[in-house]
Amino acid sequence: MPESTAPSRPPRLPRPEPVARAVSARVGRLAAGEVTEAEFWRAVEADGSPLLEPDPQDTGRMVVTFVWRGTDATRAVLALPNKIVDPADPAGNLMARVPGTGVWHWSVRMRRDWRATYTIGVDEGGGPASGSPEYWRWLRAQQRPDPFNPHTLQRRWSEAPAACVELPDAPRGDDWRVRSDVRCGAVSVHTVRSEHLGNERRVWVYEPPGGAAQTADLPVLVLFDGEAWQPALGLATLLDNLIADGRIPPLVALLPEALDVGTRWRELGCEDRFVGFLTDELLPWAKGWLPVTDDPARTVLAGQSLGGLTAVYAALRAPHRFGNALSQSGSFWWPDGRPGAELVTRLAAESPRLPVRLRLSAGEQEWVLLPATRRLRDTLRERGYADATYREFNGGHDYLCWRTELADGLVELLGQS
Repeated sequence: MPESTAPSRPPRLPRPEPVARAVSARVGRLAAGEVTEAEFWRAVEADGSPLLEPDPQDTGRMVVTFVWRGTDATRAVLALPNKIVDPADPAGNLMARVPGTGVWHWSVRMRRDWRATYTIGVDEGGGPASGSPEYWRWLRAQQRPDPFNPHTLQRRWSEAPAACVELPDAPRGDDWRVRSDVRCGAVSVHTVRSEHLGNERRVWVYEPPGGAAQTADLPVLVLFDGEAWQPALGLATLLDNLIADGRIPPLVALLPEALDVGTRWRELGCEDRFVGFLTDELLPWAKGWLPVTDDPARTVLAGQSLGGLTAVYAALRAPHRFGNALSQSGSFWWPDGRPGAELVTRLAAESPRLPVRLRLSAGEQEWVLLPATRRLRDTLRERGYADATYREFNGGHDYLCWRTELADGLVELLGQS
């Protein structure tokens, strides 16, 4: 494969389907004068937000209402649930204000298994002229947390966490909760130098409870974007729980960091030098002091977005070392989103059937990458990858979704190891 040059942004594809707007009954009672504004906010403080109500049109959906308590300075408020916004029409996500009150609101109808992180963009003056392209970029940058929602998730490369909304039938994140009855593994952080890439990076290392030295030939997980998965999200808790419950065997996890946005684009864009870093440097480095397996069938590469792209690319390029790839919301449109130009799909189509297991998943709201992901799925089926699995979840490009997808994928790929 030729040396890759990553684009600066994903391709422009057809606009997403419009979201199903709705009307909140609780906001309607406020607007009709049936409750006072003070009573409305007391109820929000007690119940939390967003407001969740039955959908009178469909028992399989709910009306989800995002609210903001404005001030006299508030000029506009933008609801920003993950991927539930049309970049070409951001005004569609503007909250309306109940006349004579500080209640701003925006409602949408969503299936009962939906979940997402979200923030709220608030205009209290000082920005560009309203309605201009610069204004929308500015308003999206004025992100605030939802003060009525205590459920948050830390975001990568951001000090502020995002609020979470999970409807009743959404997959639960119980596997990520710290449990007092579970033995804990050890996490350490190291600096690893790469001659292939000409840089160095931190790598978080998870060793199973009891110490890796007590067990020979452990399975190994390589999970990209380590700075998000361990310091921010606490991957060790998930691994502790899955091991304690017997759903996966004791393993070693290697979590290299992404360094920065530009480096991530370069290295995770089907870059053979990065594959060389994994096969020739990272895994041998770990093998030098940990009893990790050489068996590709017990080695898993996992990643999200560009990391999901690279997990599959590296498995197809180095099947002698990586027998499993777990891809979540993979950027399979790479390099430019044109059908027929998608590099990983072409590689799968042009290569003989390789001894690798692939698990792909993507969110139903990920309108940019879904077409290419489905084309890769179809190509894998045509090429005889009978054990490749594919799943679409009701969510977006979101760590809230990726957490449970990661847990399910590890159980699927390593549960019988």
